[in-house]
Amino acid sequence: MTALTSARARAARIWFGGIAVVVGTALVIQLVLVFTNGQDVNSFQPTTSQSLGERLVNLFSYFTIQSNLFVLGTSIALAVSIGRDGRLWRVLRLDALLGIIITGLVYDFVLAGLVHPTGWALAATIGFHYISPWATLLGWLIFGPRPRMSWRVMSLAFIWPLAWLVLTFVRGALTGWYPYPFLDVDLIGLADSLRNSAVILLVAVAIAALLTLLDKHLPALVHDPRPR
Repeated sequence: MTALTSARARAARIWFGGIAVVVGTALVIQLVLVFTNGQDVNSFQPTTSQSLGERLVNLFSYFTIQSNLFVLGTSIALAVSIGRDGRLWRVLRLDALLGIIITGLVYDFVLAGLVHPTGWALAATIGFHYISPWATLLGWLIFGPRPRMSWRVMSLAFIWPLAWLVLTFVRGALTGWYPYPFLDVDLIGLADSLRNSAVILLVAVAIAALLTLLDKHLPALVHDPRPR
């Protein structure tokens, strides 16, 4: 490994390590708020009437939190070994990247005006919804590593989002709780909920296809020249 390559790898590890610190800190803040009956930055309704168990289950049912967990895990892995690779890894990495981009876009354009976090909740919101999405995307654009994506990887990466949608609707039908108002069947009806889901899925497919194409052709500071 040349000195230049080593410096690039070190810079990439620092970048992804920084993302892991931000997301990990935001998660700790949110968990403390949940345990102390504070504000859930993902919720659009008061949670004080919910039990601790309900608040914890609901917290980890948000697409935002699951996406950030993918980002946290993959960022830690990249900070430890920037050249990490493997079939499962490629799917998890694309899930983290795609999920957190969707999280950032949906929050910015749909949800931001519906919640008004303050204090520590605001700090967690900034970490989850602003720093994590765009630092993750920027890190991938600059550092890669790539190539890592394929059309098969892309198709496998949609197992998690589709499973999340199915479980969300099933749980909502059983409990009446939905993580987001644009999916709330009781609030807007089943037809509109399904339409909104389909629109977001189509956007996700377009983003995933673009990421896959860019992965094949876009230069990166951490680049694997071997054929894949």
